[in-house]
Parts: sequence; structure tokens; C-alpha cells
Amino acid sequence: MGMPVSSLVVEGVTLTYPDGGGRLTALDGVGLDVPAGTMTAVVGPSGSGKSSLLAVAATLVTPERGRVVVDGVETGSLSPSEKAELRRTRLGIVFQQPNLLASLTALEQLELMARVAGARRGAPERARELLSAVGLAGEAGRRPHQLSGGQRQRVGIARALMNEPAVLLVDEPTSALDHERGAVVMDLLAELTRERGTATVLVTHDRARLGVADRVVEMVDGRLSLTGAR
Repeated sequence: MGMPVSSLVVEGVTLTYPDGGGRLTALDGVGLDVPAGTMTAVVGPSGSGKSSLLAVAATLVTPERGRVVVDGVETGSLSPSEKAELRRTRLGIVFQQPNLLASLTALEQLELMARVAGARRGAPERARELLSAVGLAGEAGRRPHQLSGGQRQRVGIARALMNEPAVLLVDEPTSALDHERGAVVMDLLAELTRERGTATVLVTHDRARLGVADRVVEMVDGRLSLTGAR
């Protein structure tokens, strides 16, 4: 067997922001390859560049140097509308807060993602299958206020997987959850990564659950260290 294909490649990425009279370096020559079906956890102190890495990988921010390849697509030359299309069809993003729409049921949250991507065919069936996969088959008709924090986070994960993305980017999914519910969410992400074949990058402060990741990298002052790699 050959090496697994990297669905996400970040290579030599540098990103700076204006800071007073100078520039603040958020990412300093960062490189990361994430093979399909594996999960890489990124840990590090606040302000170390973790969120900047996710934003660059999501094509929401364009770095000054380096390249980002998503599912074989070199993103540097894409127009804004092409990047938006890439995010709709090949990227799944799970935010720290799920940002669910208050008026929609869990099932409708997922179906909306398919409509936005122009993929209505089979959407209700796929949405039900994904809610079942995250343990919420019985909650399909509930709205966000009728769900617990952990359940809302799981709806957010299912929603991110709705358009069968090659790359899944997850930002602090357990920050608002207690230890037990956080453990459930981390285990679920690891399981879905393998089952769905996504290249998953997880930014987290939750070091207690890092055992579920295939690899752990640490970010300090805009640089990635593989000292935590397994």
C-alpha cells in the first residue's frame, strides 16, 4: 500500500497583521500535511496562531507566503467566488459556538447546507443518516433551544459533514461543554473522521482527550512543533 493521500496540505505559510507601526507574525513558515481519514489536534496557548491556521486552511484568510492545497486544489489562485464554492463543497467547518439558526429544527439545519451548495437531491435522507451517526436520530424535529449544549455541538458537526467535505476544520468544540460531554464529542469526531475519510484539523485546549487524535502538534509563537506527535 502507498502513503495515504493528504487531503489538506499547508506549506510554508506566513501570515502577519499590522501592529502599531510594525507587523505581528501570526504564522511563521507553518507546514502541515493531513492525510484523509486522520485527525490532527493542534494545541498551544491563546494567541499562538491556532485560529489563524484554521482561517488560512479554510481559505478565509490569504497568507503572504506559502500555499494551501485542499483536496488537490491549489487555493492561492482561486477567485473569492471560487474559494466560497470550495468552502461549500469540500470544506466542513465546526465553530466553537455551533451558530445554529433558532427557527430551524436539527434536520432543517442540515438540509439548509445542502440547499446552499445546490445539492438538494437526497438531502433529507442524508441529513437523517448524519443525525443518526451523531446519536441524534430522535432529536431531528427539535430546535436549538430544545437541545443541550452537547447536542447542539453534535448538530454542528453533522451539519459540517452534510456536503461530504474532504477537509473538516474544528475550532475548540469542547470549550463550552463539561468533561463528560466533551469526551463524547472528541470520540465522535475521531470516529467520523475515520468513517467519512475526512482530513480533520482540531484546535483544542482539551489536552485530556488528545489520545483520540492520530497526531498532536503544538503551536507556539506562530510556529508548529511536532514534539507532541505520535
